Amino acid sequence: MAQPENGVSEADVKKIARLSRLHVEDAACAPIAEDLNGILAWIEQLGEVDVEGVEPMTSAVDMPAPLRADKVSDGGKRDDVLKNAPKSDDGFFVVPRSVE
Repeated sequence: MAQPENGVSEADVKKIARLSRLHVEDAACAPIAEDLNGILAWIEQLGEVDVEGVEPMTSAVDMPAPLRADKVSDGGKRDDVLKNAPKSDDGFFVVPRSVE
């Protein structure tokens, strides 16, 4: 596989997989590297788009974000949530002991 300059190599895929604690077969490294290089090439194409005079936006619709009061609450749903628990006690989930 011809690797583009500053592209992702099979060795890079192996290293990323190891760091991510993912098992990737050696035969799958080349196709993954090719896919990643395709994604990076597409991202580079986005840099060619002329955005002169385009205002940055946070939403596709120009409207203010609704705000609510910033106050702490329990959500008022404790009983509804605890209905799903196999076992509860005094408003808390009961879970089996994991460490003796």
